[in-house]
Amino acid sequence: MAISFLRTIVLYFIVIVGLRIMGKRQIGELQPSELVVTIMLADLASIPMQSTGIPLVSGIIPIFTLITLEVLVSYISLKSKKFSEIVSGKPSVLISNGVINKEEMKKSRFNNEDLLEDLRLGGCPNVQDIQYAILETNGQLSIMLKKDNQPLTLKEASKMLNKKGGK
Repeated sequence: MAISFLRTIVLYFIVIVGLRIMGKRQIGELQPSELVVTIMLADLASIPMQSTGIPLVSGIIPIFTLITLEVLVSYISLKSKKFSEIVSGKPSVLISNGVINKEEMKKSRFNNEDLLEDLRLGGCPNVQDIQYAILETNGQLSIMLKKDNQPLTLKEASKMLNKKGGK
């Protein structure tokens, strides 16, 4: 019982250190390769936790191998745009100038209901108000409104007030 307890503590800290080495991201921001590594780390850590007959090092070596591989892939992705596109993909423009790009939606396997839901969640339910909607590589939708539909900024308000005050 005590051995299982100690093995769990050791593996817990190894996985935490490994995830910290991989970088700071929220689950929703993980690239596909990072998500795969995270799932695999959890699985690899659980095996030696459950079975005391398996040497602890048999779980630690694959964990450090995956962490090293992920750090290497991240480094190469920083240096090579082509490699980054292969590993993580590239963003897809789903809406351009208020028009939905059906072909890009099909390629991304993104249906109209998902698009409209993401637009509503982003505070922009009207497709015609959007200059660009881009499906990012992490699955999130970036929405850029047309100039006329963008919220008033402090800078613009200040200009308007200065113009009025100057007349």
